[in-house]
Amino acid sequence: MNPLDTGAESGWLEGIDKILEHRIRLAIAVILTRDDEVSFRRLKRLLQETDGSLGANLRRLEDAGYITIRKEFRKRRPVSWYALTELGRNRLRAHLRALQRMIGEAGE
Repeated sequence: MNPLDTGAESGWLEGIDKILEHRIRLAIAVILTRDDEVSFRRLKRLLQETDGSLGANLRRLEDAGYITIRKEFRKRRPVSWYALTELGRNRLRAHLRALQRMIGEAGE
């Protein structure tokens, strides 16, 4: 029997986070674990996303409480800095554990 056939009963979907299912939001969260704060410009460069797409995904993470935003001006230009919250960090850990369980079951 395929272990994925009984996934609902065994709870292998437990821990999968709806917010972090999207590849860009997952990538943002992972990037933010490496640094205290990351600018919009750097995220855009790393992820090669448009302003609109990146902004929408950052907003979704912010609305969920996974990230915070700090805005400042540098040389009269606005700069937005993003940081992972404790909630975001915890949800990312749980999501990654759930993905590892799924991958492990798929390999059996």
